[in-house]
This record gives sequence, C-alpha cells and structure tokens, in this order.
Amino acid sequence: MTSLALQTQDQMGGRLSVLTRQKKDHVRLDRLLNDLAVAPSGPAEDRVLREIARLVFPHAFAEESVLWPVMRRVLPDGEELTLQVEQEHQEVNELWTSLEELDADDPRREPLLDRLTRVLQEDVRDEEDELFPRLQERISERQLQALGLAWEIVRRISPTRPHPVVARRPPGNALAALPLTLTDRARDNLDRVAQRSERLRDPAERASAALARIAGRIEDLPIMRIGERASTSRAPGATAMAATNGGRA
Repeated sequence: MTSLALQTQDQMGGRLSVLTRQKKDHVRLDRLLNDLAVAPSGPAEDRVLREIARLVFPHAFAEESVLWPVMRRVLPDGEELTLQVEQEHQEVNELWTSLEELDADDPRREPLLDRLTRVLQEDVRDEEDELFPRLQERISERQLQALGLAWEIVRRISPTRPHPVVARRPPGNALAALPLTLTDRARDNLDRVAQRSERLRDPAERASAALARIAGRIEDLPIMRIGERASTSRAPGATAMAATNGGRA
C-alpha cells in the first residue's frame, strides 16, 4: 500500500481518477497553508483564508457525499476510517466558525490558526497515506475515474463555508446541500463586490450578513442533522470556541 504522495498520475488511475483530483487539491492546499503562515494579520491573511475556505469546504463536502459511503461499503473497517476523517472535518468547521467570531487582533486567533493548520495537514495525511490507498486496492481504475467525475460534479455545487451543525453524512448533508450552497456562493459574490467597490461595500456586507442569518436558520432545522454521529455533532445555535492549548472546541 503506497501513499498517494509517492504515486504518479498514471499509478493513481490517470488524470480523471478521484485520486489524482484529490492530490491536486491537496497540493494547492499545502501552498495556501504556506502562504497563510507568512501572511500578516488583517486583509492579507483574510484573503488567504477565503481561498482556503473555497477549496476546503466543497472538497470535504464532496468527500462526505460521494467517497465515504463507497469506502464504508467496500472496506471492512470503512466505518472506523471514515469516521476519523469526519471528526477532522468537523473540527475544521468548528475552528473556522470560532475564527469568524474573533477580531484580527484577538490573542486567541493565532492558536486557532495553528490548530486549524495542523488539523488540515493531518486530514491530508490520513487520506493520502491510509484511506485512498485502501480504496485503490478494492476498486478498479475505471471505478476510480467514475468516482472522480461524481466527486468533481458535487464539489462544484457544494457549500463554500463552515456549517458545523449540519450532519457529516447523508441524508442530512445531502438535504443541506442546495440551500447552503445558494447562500454560501451568493455571499462569495457579495464579498467580491465589497472588495472591488467602496461605494457598494456597505450594502454588500449587509446583504451577506442577512444571508448568513438565513443559513444559520437552515442549519438549525432538525432534518439537516439526520445521519450524524455523536462524535461529529454540534448543538444548533451553539458557539464553538477551541481551547487555546490546541485541544478541540
């Protein structure tokens, strides 16, 4: 069993394979985390964080919707393996939500950023060293390519922001996909408007805040938590704040 980090594109099933697509995102994430480590606090750091969010949250949502159900079917210990990664995804959601509640100069921010970076790196290693090589042993190259297509389609229409209350598993995450994708991507567009136009900044920010409140109400619907596991659940309306010693929220 060979880590994806050591495999060529051909070994992973070609450019269409889900393994190749995953590794491409992981390489980009590594570059962004390096940028985050040297970015000064304030607008520069916020820009890098936005790029990471646009990459990480659709990526993880598509994994949870498309890949992990397959792994639970084809791997004897698929339940245990995917649950571990779901817990990492949940922690990323909670850490990110905590960061959004802090001002740029808050002393609690740096430990949260450090922990976020570590969890994201651990998630990549768990996937590349364990989960995906195990999947590779169980299914064909053609199946890897079919999964790659399905994962890519879902990734392109997935939420782009943290939603820690929503289930990490179907059917809750599937039910949440459409409304939260609409609110998230609308907010992304409003953010771009605010960045480009001083005149439109205030109305764009007010509209984004209104959409955030709508997304919060959607998250709190009980139907969005169907399928969740106790270790990846968070009470609706709760405020998560990770401990500054690097522990979980």
